[in-house]
Amino acid sequence: MKLEEIKSYLEQQHNKYNRIDFIENDPILIPHAFTRKEDIEISGFFAATFAWGQRITIINKTKLFLSMMDNDPFQFIIHAKSSDLKPFQKFVHRTFNGDDAIFLIKQLQIIYQKHGSLENSFLQYHQPKQLPTTLANWKNELLKSNQEHHCKKHFGNPLENSTAKRLLMFFRWMVRNDKRGVDFGIWKHFKPSELYIPLDVHTGNVSRMLGLLNRPQNDWKSVDELTQALRKMDAKDPIKYDFALFGTGVEGELQF
Repeated sequence: MKLEEIKSYLEQQHNKYNRIDFIENDPILIPHAFTRKEDIEISGFFAATFAWGQRITIINKTKLFLSMMDNDPFQFIIHAKSSDLKPFQKFVHRTFNGDDAIFLIKQLQIIYQKHGSLENSFLQYHQPKQLPTTLANWKNELLKSNQEHHCKKHFGNPLENSTAKRLLMFFRWMVRNDKRGVDFGIWKHFKPSELYIPLDVHTGNVSRMLGLLNRPQNDWKSVDELTQALRKMDAKDPIKYDFALFGTGVEGELQF
């Protein structure tokens, strides 16, 4: 297929899936329950962090996690004491355990006290067109107190050839804003053109069938290859096609 034909198809699928009624079974539903920037950041961060497995399970587990914060995540993060964290010891989602939960809450507390927002914590490492390095350096800050903590496995490092899917998905939610009410666009210092595709099984499979991705593995090299292909179709907002690729894959409807 020619690139123009692929773009036409993906634009059609993008319009089909980039809408509010498609997210009722998607983890991005979680931060839509909040209006304050900090609450959107925190709830979105945990929703993205838990984003592996069945989507309904991800949503339910994130809702449970936030309910343990009294559904007031920013206030909880800022004021949490050791005694407030004990219930989280029993939290489990796949390989994410109670120690991970408590560690992340403590680290986010430090980040908000130091930077005021998650956006600012990433922004200190930001250089134009260097998002992979930004993510790698931010992960190092997150783990600063314990580089070998079990939590490190939940956040990929692009510089080590990881897809970093969860962080890239979180960035898409925070940065993109096309006025369709799905992504939030509350991070103003990053540009949609800088984003990379959150590569998962569905996105990868559809991309390979369309000829946008040749590399067989799902790793950072594939993320970069696919993102470069999407930038040829829309240099300013290439990751809008995440809706098209993922939606087409999860619904099993690659049709022309």
